[in-house]
Amino acid sequence: MSLSFIASAPRGLADLLARELVSFGAGDVRERSTGVSFRGSLEVAYRACLWSRVANRIFLELATWDVKDAEAFYAAAREFDWAAHIDPAGTLACDFSGRHPAITHTHFGALKLKDAVCDALRERCGTRPNVSPDRPDVRLHAHAQGTAITVSLDLSGESLHRRGYRTESGEAPLKENVAAGILLRCGWSGKVGTEFLDPMCGSGTFVIEAALIAARRAPALTREYFGFLGWKRHDADLWNRLREEARAQSLAQEPTEFTIRGCDRDAAAIRVAEANARRAGVDGLVCFEVRALEQAAPASQGQSQVPGLLCTNPPYGVRLDDREGALVVHRELGRVLRERFQGWQAGILTAAPDLAKALDIRAYRTHTVWNGPLECRLLRLKVEPEYFAENQPARGAVRIDPALRDTPGARMFANRLAKNLSQLSRWAAREGVSCYRLYEADMPEYAFAIDSYLEVGTNARWLYVQEYEAPASIDPEAVRRRRGEALAVLPEVTGVPVERIRLRTRRRNRRGEQYRKLGEEARFHVVEEGGLKFLVNFDDYLDTGLFLDHRLTRARLREAAAGVRFLNLFAYTGTATVYAAAGGARSTTTVDMSRTYLDWARRNLALNGLTGPQHVLIQADCLQWLEEAARGRERYELIFLDPPTFSNSKRMRGVLDTRRDHPRLIDAAARLLAPGGLLVFTTNAQRFRLDPQLHERYEIRDTCAETLPRDFVRNPRIHRSYEIRLRTSDQRQARRC
Repeated sequence: MSLSFIASAPRGLADLLARELVSFGAGDVRERSTGVSFRGSLEVAYRACLWSRVANRIFLELATWDVKDAEAFYAAAREFDWAAHIDPAGTLACDFSGRHPAITHTHFGALKLKDAVCDALRERCGTRPNVSPDRPDVRLHAHAQGTAITVSLDLSGESLHRRGYRTESGEAPLKENVAAGILLRCGWSGKVGTEFLDPMCGSGTFVIEAALIAARRAPALTREYFGFLGWKRHDADLWNRLREEARAQSLAQEPTEFTIRGCDRDAAAIRVAEANARRAGVDGLVCFEVRALEQAAPASQGQSQVPGLLCTNPPYGVRLDDREGALVVHRELGRVLRERFQGWQAGILTAAPDLAKALDIRAYRTHTVWNGPLECRLLRLKVEPEYFAENQPARGAVRIDPALRDTPGARMFANRLAKNLSQLSRWAAREGVSCYRLYEADMPEYAFAIDSYLEVGTNARWLYVQEYEAPASIDPEAVRRRRGEALAVLPEVTGVPVERIRLRTRRRNRRGEQYRKLGEEARFHVVEEGGLKFLVNFDDYLDTGLFLDHRLTRARLREAAAGVRFLNLFAYTGTATVYAAAGGARSTTTVDMSRTYLDWARRNLALNGLTGPQHVLIQADCLQWLEEAARGRERYELIFLDPPTFSNSKRMRGVLDTRRDHPRLIDAAARLLAPGGLLVFTTNAQRFRLDPQLHERYEIRDTCAETLPRDFVRNPRIHRSYEIRLRTSDQRQARRC
């Protein structure tokens, strides 16, 4: 019989879990942001509980009800046949998650489920199970999505990351399944003759998980507790057969067939790691040593060195409150890698990506991974000279071909650029604008956007060149030649040296691309706009952190902000918040899904001396946050709504397409407007058309022409901009609310 299941996983590892589930025989496998849904037999689910190295929990879906409130949820749950699943003489625990319009507290939702189950069993069987939050016979989980609530049986009972071998751990421990997922992401399989090393192993989690993978041992083979053991439909014969198969498949390999080692300077940590390895049954496959990081070296050093994998979770200051010490460790780790581990691969897990620069080795892949509530980055390195910092030009740095400077195309482009520079530099000096667009595909065959930035303090000018991707019908050689011609004349026309020119390619068919990270250089520069200072980054992102076409929009927000409560949605780096705060806003609320951008926004505020509890930054999916905020009483006199054109981020529910979804976004934001308040909506979506029905609900004024800066007049559709107010009757209703 095919059943429906949900498998949860640490965020960032769902694709690895999906791959595992397929290998267990699962069908209809679909990734979610924090897990995978699938169908299969009970055997598939048991295999997942026993063999999955990545999963947190495995849920068997029992029922889904569409209910309007807590009482309707209780009534639907009470009608379910719980006697088919739960022994009333056993123990029970209930959990609740998700968001329901009427059930806003998860503890209350769990309580209603528990009451319904216990009342139903008492009525049918004359007795009811006792509640036991720790290792109950049966654990039920209810998850709400809108008014739909799905109730599932937690087959795992408790998180599968608890393998049972770790009773002690160091500070800020790495979860076992996160460690296993990182190893799988780095390609570790434990082939005969390979080598693995964690030079800062702490309690040994990476080392033990590497040994379990190499020995083909089921990670939950020695685990004693599962949620299905007390379930009335548990198939004990099937479970016993699968466990015996797992025992038979475990390879009793000799330690000499592969080398798996862990080192740490702390002798107490090594003793804990050795004890953990014994409990995991891999003590014969691993070796732990008390050794400082600066002494780390391959086991095969001095022989014919075997390339291997070095994987570690160095201290990064967030947990240990020692940023300077963490920086020293990263520098030492990078030095050791470059000097002794050439030819190896490395996986470095850090919650402070800015420390990665201290390694002086460029990551060829970067992944976001969550260790519990902590957002981290997995940096995958190839320890080869071509990736070393001394051999790396800055990301996006350009190379000039002098032979192209005097071609007819180059001279034609140079003339147009010089003309623009002459006109715009005079205008910029007159208006006090230090960052502006110099060129906007004025000549179609030279399809570039060129922005000029003046760095505060150094007076160094930078050029940020974005090349619009050419259609497939254009000869690639012609594209390369025109790019070379344009770059060849930029330094001589503008006076900006080549080392301060950055090149990016903007692909027109990839909507929302401005939010894609390209690197981890973490080189920030301070620029000025409107008398305010902002951090920009020319190396790591497709956009720099300061949208120049919104210059006038930000200025208008500052004028409107005096004494008001300001809300900035899809806030990006918070530049609009800085303007509103500088304009005298009573309070500001800044909402974005990215912690990186919120940190950027916080730094922008601090750079201008705008700090204090009145400036609130919230990491959230704006759509979900709007739904929740509308149920509260907080209202705002000024709201700035600037959504990305398109987003399918795994952190948010569904897909956001601003051209399609803008009426829903505007309605949701308008519900938070105070009487007489102003909602400013902008979008860079191409071919955008405002839904005509919005005019029936709001007073709307098109401000596109008024907010188009002088340096963007060559592209009048660079953005669309509207001022939106509640109609008089709606303002009266908002005042009553």
